[in-house]
Amino acid sequence: MEDSILVSIKKLTGLDSEDKSFDTDLIIHINSAFDVLHQLGVGPDEGFYINDESAIWEDYLPESQNLRLVKSYVYMKVRKWFDPPQNGTTMEALNSSIAELEWRLNVTVDPSSEASDV
Repeated sequence: MEDSILVSIKKLTGLDSEDKSFDTDLIIHINSAFDVLHQLGVGPDEGFYINDESAIWEDYLPESQNLRLVKSYVYMKVRKWFDPPQNGTTMEALNSSIAELEWRLNVTVDPSSEASDV
């Protein structure tokens, strides 16, 4: 499955796409990231979650320009929770990148928030 959410996150975290041993952990973290995105106003109104590798990115945001940001965001959140950097500077950089993506996604969803956050 080329565009599977679970498979793409597995690859980004350095896991073999065939290795199922961490699927439950990753699915929990992926769904938590989708919950955060929902709170930010990104994604389907009813929320979104995955159960296995059959869910694809387009199920989450069909034909959306935000999808690239969402993919990066979900990966970074999963990385932070699943395999956090041991180096404090690297963790700080990861947190900063996550915060920037949250801001950008928020501005995309609610353009009026841009002026007040600048």
